[in-house]
This record gives sequence, C-alpha cells and structure tokens, in this order.
Amino acid sequence: MWFSFWRSRDRFTLDELRYLTDQLMKIQAVNDVNKDFVIEALRSIAELITYGDQHDANFFEFFMEKQVMGEFVRILRISKSAIVSVQLLQTMSIMIQNLKSDHSIYYLFSNEHINALITYSFDFKNEELLSYYISFLRAISGKVNKNTISLLVKTENEDVVSFPLYVEAIRFAFHEEGMIRTAVRALTLNIYHVGDVVVNKYISSIPHADYFLNLVKFFREHCISLNAMVSPTTENQVTESTSSIFSAVDEIEDNLYYLNDVVSAGIPDVGTLITDSMLKMLIFPLILPSLRIEVSDGKKFGSVTSLYLLCSILRILKIKDMANTIAAALICSMEAILPNSEAKVNGFKGDHDESGEDDKKANESLDCSSMIVSLPSLSTSSSIQLTCWGSASVLRDALISYITSGDDMQVVGSLSVLATFLQTKELDESMLDALGILPQRKQHKKLLLKALVGENSGEEQLFASENCTLKDGCDGELNIYLQRLKDQYEVSCSYQEVGESPRVHRFLVLDALISLFCRTNISADTLWDGGWLLRQLLPYSETEFNTRHLQSLKESFKKCCSQLLEEGRGTWPDLLIQVLCDEWRKCKRAIEASSPRKEPKSILFATKKCSSSDMVPAESSFAAGETMYERVKVFVLLHQLQVFSTGKSLPDQPPILPPADFPENSRAKSAGLNISGPKLSTELNLVDAVGCRIAFERGKERQFSFLAISMGTSGWIILAEELPQKPQYGTVRVVAPLAGCKPRIDERHSRWLHLRIRPSTLPLSETAKNAANLKLKSKSLVDGRWTLAFRDEASCKLALTMILEEIDFQCNEVERRLTPLIPTEEI
Repeated sequence: MWFSFWRSRDRFTLDELRYLTDQLMKIQAVNDVNKDFVIEALRSIAELITYGDQHDANFFEFFMEKQVMGEFVRILRISKSAIVSVQLLQTMSIMIQNLKSDHSIYYLFSNEHINALITYSFDFKNEELLSYYISFLRAISGKVNKNTISLLVKTENEDVVSFPLYVEAIRFAFHEEGMIRTAVRALTLNIYHVGDVVVNKYISSIPHADYFLNLVKFFREHCISLNAMVSPTTENQVTESTSSIFSAVDEIEDNLYYLNDVVSAGIPDVGTLITDSMLKMLIFPLILPSLRIEVSDGKKFGSVTSLYLLCSILRILKIKDMANTIAAALICSMEAILPNSEAKVNGFKGDHDESGEDDKKANESLDCSSMIVSLPSLSTSSSIQLTCWGSASVLRDALISYITSGDDMQVVGSLSVLATFLQTKELDESMLDALGILPQRKQHKKLLLKALVGENSGEEQLFASENCTLKDGCDGELNIYLQRLKDQYEVSCSYQEVGESPRVHRFLVLDALISLFCRTNISADTLWDGGWLLRQLLPYSETEFNTRHLQSLKESFKKCCSQLLEEGRGTWPDLLIQVLCDEWRKCKRAIEASSPRKEPKSILFATKKCSSSDMVPAESSFAAGETMYERVKVFVLLHQLQVFSTGKSLPDQPPILPPADFPENSRAKSAGLNISGPKLSTELNLVDAVGCRIAFERGKERQFSFLAISMGTSGWIILAEELPQKPQYGTVRVVAPLAGCKPRIDERHSRWLHLRIRPSTLPLSETAKNAANLKLKSKSLVDGRWTLAFRDEASCKLALTMILEEIDFQCNEVERRLTPLIPTEEI
C-alpha cells in the first residue's frame, strides 16, 4: 500500500505521447499564455521518443503516423519566441543523438523537415540560440554515414546540387567563439570522412572550395597575430605576453591539425588546393623571405616566428608535396618569388577577395637585395658572404648561418627546422641529401645501392675521401619539385649545386654544428639540441670529423674543464658531482633519443643563459648556481662529444672516483660526526669549537660554539650549545652550508666575522622550468647574512682559518673525484 502511494506516475506511455501531440496540434499561435506548455511538450516528446526507441517500437510508429516532425516545423514558424526555438533545437538534438534504431534515423532524415529546420532563418544574434543550432547540426553530422548522407542532399543528374547541412555549417566556420568553430570543424570532418564520391565532388567544386581557401587565409591571420606578439617580447617576455603567445600557438596548431585531418580524408583536389594555398598565401610570400639575418624593410615576419611556423607546418601538416616543395625552395638559388594573388590556385579561384590587398602588399614587399648572410666556416680560413634569394645563395645557408652566428632563439629555431625535416617521413631522401642532413647510415645505404647497380659515382663516393666533390647529379624527385617551383608556383629558381657532392652539403652542416659547440653565448639546452642533431647525422662513426673539427672541440672542451674546476672552488662544490652525474644521464638520453626533446613551440620560449639575472642579484648564490648548472651541462655535452668523436660508446655514468676515507685527524672525526653529517639536536665534541655570539632576532643575542667541518665533498657551519652537565660537548642547534659562505672579518670591528649563508639545496629545477613565476619566488632566493661576534681578535681569526681550511679540504676532494673527467694538463 505505501509503495503504491509513493510511486511516481508513469509518464512513459503511448497515451502520454498521444495527449501531448494532440495538444500541440491544436495550437495555432504560440504566445505568452501557451508558451510554457509548448516548451514542456517539446521536451517531453523528446524523452518519450528516446524511450520508445529502446523499449517500444509503437512510440516511433505513432510519431511517424502523426507526422510530428511536420508539427515541429509548424510550431517553429508560428512562434516568435527565441525560447521556443531553443527548446525545439534541443529536442531535435536529444532525439537524434539518442535514437539507436537505423529505421528511426532514416525516417528523420528522409523528408524535407530536417532540411527545413536547418535552413530556417533563426535570429543568430541570440548567442544561446546559435549555440543550440550548432549543436543541432553537429548531432545530425554524428549520424551521417554512407547510407544516410544521401538523405540530406538534393541531386540532379546524379550530381549534388544542394547540401544544407554542410553549407549552413561552414557559414560559422570562422565565428569568433572558439566552441562554435570547433563544433563546425567536427561536423565537416564527419562529412569528409564518409567518403561519398558525389558529395566530395560537390564539396570540392566552386564556390564551396572557397571554404578551404578561407581556412588558409584564417590560418595566415593567426600567424600574423602571433608574429605581432612574438616580435616585441623576444627579449623580455612577461607572464601576460607569454600566456597570450601560448594561446596563439594553441590556436595555430589546432588549425594545422584540422587542415591535416581535412587532407587525410582524401577528398580529390582538396589536398592540392590546401597545399597550393599554403605555399602561395603564406610560405612563399611571408615565411621563407623572413629566414634571413638582415631584414631591411621591416614588413615581414620575424625570423623566430618564421622558424616556428615552418616547423609546425612540416610536423603537423603531413603533405608530401608541400614538404618536398619547401625543401626544394630551401636548396635552390632563388632570384625572385612572384606569387600572383589573383591567379587561380591549381585551377581554383575564390570569390572571397577580402584579403586581396594584403596578398598584394605581401608580394610587393619582397626585396631580394635585403637579405645578406655572413657564414663563418670551419672548413675554410675565411667566411663566406652569401646573399639569400640572390643568384648564388640558398636559404639552407641562412639556416646554417643562424646556427653559427644567430642568437639563442634563432639557433633553436634553425636546429628545430633541420630536425623537423629529418623527422618528416613525407620528405624524399634526395631532399635530405641536398639539405646536408641525410643520416650517415642512409647515405651509405644509398651510395652502396648505386654502386651495386653499376653507377660509378656511387662507388667512387662510397670510398672517397672527405674532401672529395665528385659529381653525383640531381635525383629525379629533386628535379620534379624544382620544375614544379618554376611551372606551378611561378618561382624563378635554379639549382647550381648539381655538380657538387652531397658530402659538401653535409660538411656545411657539420661545420656549423661544431662551430655551435664552440660558442659561449648560447644556452646549454640549445647546445644539447645541436648534440642530438649531430648524433642523428653521425650515429656510429667518427670518420667524418676532420682535424679542424677535432681541434675545435678539444679547445672548447679545455675551456669547459677550466670552468668546471672553477665551480669546484665556487659557491656550490658540494652539489657539483651530483649535478654532473644527473646531467650526464640526461644528456646521454637526450642526444641518443629517436626524436628531439622539445616541440616546435619551444622556439618561441628559448632558454636564455642566466635567465633569472633580472630577478635576483648577480652576486647571489642562486645566480652562481645557475651558472654552475649551465657550465656542467655544457661540460657534459662536450665530454660526451669527445668520447663520440673517438668512436667509443658512451658510459651510463661519468667516470668519477669514489669518495675517499676521512682522515683520522680531521675535525669531523674529532667532533664525533658519523657519515650522515650533523643533525639538529645531535651531540658533538666541541674540542675544536670557538665561542661566539649571534643575534637571529633584534635584541636577542645568543651564545654558541662555532665549528666549520667538512666530510668529503660536503661541509657545514655548525652552531652548538654547550651542555652544562657535560663540558666540551654540545648540542647542534644551527647547521648551514660551508661552501659559498664568503667569510670576511669586519674592517672596523676585528672581532666580527661576516658570513653569507646560501640555501642547502638549489631550487633551480623548479624555477628554470617556469621563469615567469621566478619573480614570485625571488624572496626565497635571497641569501642569509650572519655576523658572528667573538671574544677577541685571535678567536675571530681562528674561526676564519677554520673555515678556509675546511673549504679547501672540501674543494680538494671534489677535484680529486673529478680527475678522470679532466685532462691532466688542466688540473
């Protein structure tokens, strides 16, 4: 009885559906009196139809018999209320998304009611209504397949003449609201991946093909916006600008992924259309001309932006023709690039010319004489003067010049471009060879194959000396794309290096990398990127290193050894060996990895040397720690390159000597310390201690016994309180690092000893990853300052001597353990 009383009324009945439908049919006009009922009826009908689809086929039979879809369209037309329109769109979305029966979906799509709803003139100024409308369209696209797509189009003579779902959706493809753009893109991809030949023909025909041209124009505008953000912030990036750049980068990469999804759908002509549009609208007029050292007109992209965009396009947009065309453009001498913005792109001409003036300005602003490159070469005694886009220069050499003389961001960008080409599977090996980055194993395989099939040049080059420049000819694929540049893209170009061996190109790249490792104004992270590229080019052999290369690496390594020894007597000797071991493993893993450590976006946020110098004082221990980390990372890289240049394999751990035993006469032994070091509240023998006073708070001076103690590579300053009941013994109250304390006796008060107290650990790993937050942490990076007062001048000098001796013991142990890593002449 009670159960029956509390049970709710069962609304999911055919009678309920019949009642709601009858009441809906009686409505002749929707007004404020019946508006709420209409909304509730529409919502309830959606629930009932969804329920019936899964439990009782009679529900949908009734829905078809009464032609409720037609009633929906009628209600929409007699209603002026946006709320009713919203509910109707929501009702349809719920029904379409939840109907499982193919029969039900076929019925919904098989009459013109669904197209009537799609093409109805809604008031899209209402943002909520627009949102529900887009959701409605997307719900329909989710049910589109080879069987249902024909129900949504109109055909004449087996050709599609109308496709409202697609046409109405792409009207909002470039809406300012990101969620709407995302929904439209999902809808279009659902349609593209159906693979219907007739529909694809309609999509790729004029004027609908303009959508793809507009996609490229939309992408270009985002690239221009990114350049505007990057250019003024490359030197001093603040949190706000960094956040904006990240957002812009995400938008750019989302656009590229969408374009790649469109191309991968395999619609005839669309891939070619997108390729041609990208090359003519963006890559040739804007990106490639900016890959130069000097820009005289100031109208183009910055080099950093161009390098990032080039990497992203090659990495994400996997189009073989585009990748090979770009590579061909980089390796041939270009006298002029004259893309015609009014010309058809592979037979297509859009009627949307709102950016025509921009295209015209972009083309007119090309200036071949404005690009001058100075390329230092380790293979010759003098530098080579190259004029990019001139009759005797190639953009490949501009990339090489960035490596040898560009700033940190340009070096990262150039290395990333070369690495991206190397990782691009769509790129023909002949292009890699002409760029000078064909991996050694692939080059040997190629030459061996030529030798086996009887080509003399292959056999000669396979066994040629390193300075050989035998003619190898120009491979067929390269010729094809060079000719395409001239015929299809109106680029007047010539490849004047046909008579040169690819070995010459390889040595240009190899020279640049060796030159990079000798530079001192480039961050260690960037040098590691260069190390990765070198290992990709020369994975297992030392034969391509010439005498000049080896000598340059040796000289640079010597400088690093001297710097490492300086750090052994610097502020952080106690952490030096641990940092070196950690960085050794990281560097080995980084340069032996199958792919680069960083994504292309890192070009825009390249690590700069001493990046925190503006936030913490240069004399602070944190700044010294940053320098130590940088020096260690460079030392580790150059040491591993030294090993690699001899043809040996890299060990997993650096060759460091084990810790030595503590001398019996050390202060650590006298104090009774164990191997774990001093801990707070532990008991010590104060036989070597010196009494002192210090005030950690104003007006609260305390008496302590002072000790400086070292144990191996560690060292501490200890303040202990003497035990009254146990003379010559005390309890540890304060412990601070010994290294970096910079002891100094006060000039006016000979009994005062000043010490700098640095942190016991270096919080670099957290701050270096997020330099934007470094300002928030700067307070925690301030060194402590102690002033110890001793009873007389002799006691003060004794304490100073104790500190200096223990620091010397500590540093000597660090140097001893590093001995196997450092050449004898440097010690």
